[in-house]
Amino acid sequence: MVVVVAAKEISGEVMVVVEEIEWRWWMRDSHSQFLAIAVEAAKIAGDVIRKGFYQTKHVEHKGEVDLVTETDKACEDLIFNHLKKHFPQHKFIGEETTAARGVTELTDEPTWIIDPLDGTTNFVHGFPFVCVSIGLTIGKVPTVGVVYNPIMDELFTGVHRKGAFLNGNPIKVSSQSELVKSLLVTEAGTQRDKLTLDATTNRINGLLFKVRSLRMCGSCALDLCGVACGRIDLFYELGFGGPCSGKEFDIMAQRVAASNPLLKDKFVEALRQSE
Repeated sequence: MVVVVAAKEISGEVMVVVEEIEWRWWMRDSHSQFLAIAVEAAKIAGDVIRKGFYQTKHVEHKGEVDLVTETDKACEDLIFNHLKKHFPQHKFIGEETTAARGVTELTDEPTWIIDPLDGTTNFVHGFPFVCVSIGLTIGKVPTVGVVYNPIMDELFTGVHRKGAFLNGNPIKVSSQSELVKSLLVTEAGTQRDKLTLDATTNRINGLLFKVRSLRMCGSCALDLCGVACGRIDLFYELGFGGPCSGKEFDIMAQRVAASNPLLKDKFVEALRQSE
C-alpha cells in the first residue's frame, strides 16, 4: 500500500523503478516455491523411472547411438503438466518435445528447462546413473536447479546465490589443486563419424597424460553435480567438438567445462592444448 501511495506522488519514470524493485523482491521470495514445486515434479518422474528401470524397455533411436524410451516421454509429460499447473505463464523447453523440434530459444521470461531422463543409455542397460534434471532460468540466469537420481535416491538442489545441497546437506567442490591428482570425467557424445571420434579420442589421449584417471558416466547433469559435491574434480563435454574457451557459462551452448576454482585456469589450458 505504501508503494501505491508513493507512486501517485512521483513521476511515471520513478514509478516504474519502484514496481521493478517490488517485482524483484517478489521473485526472490518465490524461489523457495519454485524449488519446492520442481522437487515435487522430479520425485513424481523419479517414481516412474524407478519402476521402469527394472522392467523391459521399449527403445527408439534418435540417432545411431542416441536413444529414447517411452519412459523419457512419459516423464516429460508428467513434469510439464505438474509445473504448468502451478506456473501456467512460464515458458518451457523439453528434451523430448520442444528441443527435439528445434525450439530452444531462451528469453528473459521465467523458463523451465527439462531433461526428463538424463542417461537414457544407462537406463536401457540397467546402469544406475540416471536422473531427472529440472532447471529454471529468470532473465536467462539459472536460478533454481533440481537433479534427482531415483535409483540411488540422491536429490541435488540449488538456488542462485543460496548454495547447493545433496539430500538436504550442503555440498562444495573439491579442494584439489593439481591436475595430476584429479579425477576427470567426460562423455563421448552421440556422433559416430570418424572426424568427430578422432577429435574426441585425440583430446582424451592428450588429457590422460595430465590427470590421475578418467571416467565416462553417461549423464551430463550428474557429472556436473559430481563436480559440485567434490566427487569429481574436472568435467567437460564438447557436444559437436567445438573448442572450450574458458568464458562464462552459456546455458544454451552445446559444450561445457567445470572444475573447482583452484583448477580452472590449468584445466582450460589443458583443454586448449588437447585440441
